Amino acid sequence: MEEDPDNDRILKLRAEILELSSAIRQLQREGLDDAAAQLLIARKRAQLEHLAKTNSAASCLNITDIRRS
Repeated sequence: MEEDPDNDRILKLRAEILELSSAIRQLQREGLDDAAAQLLIARKRAQLEHLAKTNSAASCLNITDIRRS
């Protein structure tokens, strides 16, 4: 079975987002500035959304290609 590098990247981004969310909560509890972490998590979420959309579009193309063969 082939491994999809995009799926690996999606899983990695999700793990990073979870880790950042935890760090943000900890910073907030301690009353520290979390702006940098908030910006980083927003970027990671945007990357994840883009990758998921791209991966989804590619899957649709693959299904269409399979139906034609």
